Amino acid sequence: MTGPSNGSAAPIARDVRPAAAGRACSPVFAILANVNQTASEKAEEFGFRTGDLVQEWLWDDDVDDTIRENIETLTGEELVDEEYDSAVDGAIIWWRDGDDEDGLSDTIMDAYAVLGQDGPLWVLTPKPGRDGAPGANTVQNASKTAGMNASTPLTVSDDWNGIRLRAFGKSSNR
Repeated sequence: MTGPSNGSAAPIARDVRPAAAGRACSPVFAILANVNQTASEKAEEFGFRTGDLVQEWLWDDDVDDTIRENIETLTGEELVDEEYDSAVDGAIIWWRDGDDEDGLSDTIMDAYAVLGQDGPLWVLTPKPGRDGAPGANTVQNASKTAGMNASTPLTVSDDWNGIRLRAFGKSSNR
């Protein structure tokens, strides 16, 4: 087949189907596979596992639904809300500036009370410079009041940081 005006061969379209065993994958699928792997790795950084029941505290319209979906995909379970009163395997708390620091301490203690076997407990906050970003010491102070150690913030999405909490004197098996 020749091109319309210059007589050269028309470019051949790239095969964009998934690669068969032993065949190179198209660039489009390689990128999509990398995005899915990255999303899964981000959820795994929380320390959650398949089958874990994760409780979510202080959900509001501004939360990052991608984080929620990635956790649900990884665990295979829907997140349960703060009204759930049985044991859970992990917890996330969405925290914003303007909320009462003592309230955060109380929420941390409530979340820890139903957390089974020292499962992962995270406080998610807007990143510095974003609406609702708390002061640098807010989570540290609230966690200390609740008897917890707070880790260094970890970037968990474009707009949110995650801070892992552990009870004083406890190390994590996850």
